[in-house]
Amino acid sequence: MPRAARTKSGTGIYHVIVRGINRQDIFFGDEDRKRYLDTLRRITAEDSAELIGYCLMSNHIHLIIKEGESGISLLMKRLGTSYAYWYNLKYRRSGHVFQDRFKSENVEDVRYLLTAMRYVHLNPVTARIVEKPEDYKWSSCRVYYGYNEYPPGLTQVSLVLGIFSDQKKQAIKNMRAFEAEENEDHCLEDMTPMRLSEDEAFKLITEKLEGMTISALQRMSPIERREAIKRIKGIDGLSIRQIVRITGLTYHEVRSI
Repeated sequence: MPRAARTKSGTGIYHVIVRGINRQDIFFGDEDRKRYLDTLRRITAEDSAELIGYCLMSNHIHLIIKEGESGISLLMKRLGTSYAYWYNLKYRRSGHVFQDRFKSENVEDVRYLLTAMRYVHLNPVTARIVEKPEDYKWSSCRVYYGYNEYPPGLTQVSLVLGIFSDQKKQAIKNMRAFEAEENEDHCLEDMTPMRLSEDEAFKLITEKLEGMTISALQRMSPIERREAIKRIKGIDGLSIRQIVRITGLTYHEVRSI
């Protein structure tokens, strides 16, 4: 069955979520994140699009973008293809880096734009990575609050800050207060739960082995071990690094399946 066409946003603004293939990590270090942001700046500039907000998590990305000349679908395709090409060369791998189709929702009014921005900026707080959104280095929150941004000029802040006040200092103060409010925001969801603790991960991996011990993985035939790893990687919230630590399997073996 052919996929349904995306409904075009009346404002041209979209909240986009991109996931790693099979929920795998997209970023393994600062170099990876900087490369993605450099690519994002280049492609949005070439397309006359505007990046309004973003947050890079380990295995998914939130973007709030006002589409440019070519439209959101082509822009996201160019962005994903460019980063994946570099990523595969760096890690000496082949195949997809991102889930086949990105998820998006239209941002049709000011109220929802602010809600989506708050939701995106609070992602690392919700995931218990940081206590305050401005403490997270890899989101647009810091530039909105007056900090420097990498790369310079990436995020276009005038639209959102202008909603809060025509005076920049007051706009930042008002935005900080808005994002600190208690809320029950519901936006486009990644559907990936918080990262599991080591105890939770150990328990769930053991359950997937259906009565076998974790050490039995080492003694399985390659075919049996491959099937077991597939089952384990299907556990929501479980990272590849956790699988490696708990099972003793190699990083390459787990990642390649």
